[in-house]
Amino acid sequence: MKPIPLFAFAACAVVSFSALPSASAADRPNVVMLLADDLGFADVGCYDGPVKTPAIDALAAAGTRFSDFYSGCAVCSPSRAVMLTGRHHIRAGVYSWIHDESQNSHLLEREITLAEVLKENGYATAHIGKWHLGLPTAKRKKPTPSDHGFNHWVATWNNAEPSHRNPNNFIKNGEKMGQLEGYSCQLVADEAIDWLEKRDDKEDPFFLNVWFHEPHAPIAAPDEIVSEYGKVKDKAAIYSGTIDNTDRAIARLVKKLREIDAMEDTIIIYASDNGSYRDDRTGGLRGRKGANWDGGIRVPGIFVWPNHIKTGVVASQPAGLVDILPTICGLIGIEKPAGVHHDGSDISPILLGKPDAFTRHQPLFWHLQKSRPVVAMRDGNYSLVAEPHYDLSTSNMFDEKWIPAIKNGSYKNFQLFDLAKDPNQTTNITAENSALVEKMKKQLLEINASIMADGEDWHLKK
Repeated sequence: MKPIPLFAFAACAVVSFSALPSASAADRPNVVMLLADDLGFADVGCYDGPVKTPAIDALAAAGTRFSDFYSGCAVCSPSRAVMLTGRHHIRAGVYSWIHDESQNSHLLEREITLAEVLKENGYATAHIGKWHLGLPTAKRKKPTPSDHGFNHWVATWNNAEPSHRNPNNFIKNGEKMGQLEGYSCQLVADEAIDWLEKRDDKEDPFFLNVWFHEPHAPIAAPDEIVSEYGKVKDKAAIYSGTIDNTDRAIARLVKKLREIDAMEDTIIIYASDNGSYRDDRTGGLRGRKGANWDGGIRVPGIFVWPNHIKTGVVASQPAGLVDILPTICGLIGIEKPAGVHHDGSDISPILLGKPDAFTRHQPLFWHLQKSRPVVAMRDGNYSLVAEPHYDLSTSNMFDEKWIPAIKNGSYKNFQLFDLAKDPNQTTNITAENSALVEKMKKQLLEINASIMADGEDWHLKK
């Protein structure tokens, strides 16, 4: 299987650096979100990774790539909640990764998602791929993607099962699809392409939310791809093969996007939900998936919109999934939901070539009760982390009985790192920066208190 040629706009001139503050719905760009699952900071080619990813690399060349881009959380479900809402995941009802059979937790229906914002502004909306924000079970009534603004959806509760090969757990608009033949990433691309071809509202702009399962375990990829990275049974080679296969799926999807509309009319974003579970794919960053060190939360971040977003740029300002909702609103000229506190900021000035006009209104903040450190905050080049006073069980699965301890807990052992000088977070500099530590600690505790005040008390639900 050879990579499909991509596009020729990587070197196009930037003729406008403006968003669309007065555009009608018909004039607004399409929005496509491509999200990988457990993809590390140093997996793909344009981030100096070992996997051949010409499609993703072409996106990076055609737009702006962030060197310091962050997930919404160090694990899956909460990070996805952050991306869709622009709010910290605990505000949105998601404390950790969701197990529908044993937990009441889900993305709260009261939350206003990016899909709902765009739908209200004339967009057709579709979600394709992994969901993991709660789906109904025999015992628990939970919302579906249609309750969060998606006209059409094809999803799985969590991972592709029994693996990426021939999955049997896809659901389309509430109906089980049964055993499918092929690999998850290609099946997801098939469904996205099918929706693009068959949707009735073709005159409307669209929001296509594509969440791949790869390279989350259990992994599988075609032998002919895996063999390019090692022996076909080698887990590292299979892991790389799943990323390579996803890149080929992205190439097919981008080809279809080019066929149905000019690329100048489409914003494409590529990122991952959290860091890799493999220590060799974090680019030397400390920690991995599940930890609030940079190895667990720093991920690729690429934004493309020809003739608007700067091309071939590597932006060094910290940004993340939490910024996507306000940024899309800023780029296309629509209002953010009124009366809602968004933890993310509109980074469109950076993307449009005016970085000096950008000011982050609130430092980036992460919380994950099983992580050590349990909290992390980034403000400029500085990262502050801390451990909790509480001690929960060793179970990896979230227990809703922990919520009172989480909401009432406090922190200890604060550590400060200068990421500009020490990106691998090896040297704690609290001793020589006491004033800065106190300032950032105050900020962290204020953000934390605000978030916890909004946190849902799932343990009280029956």
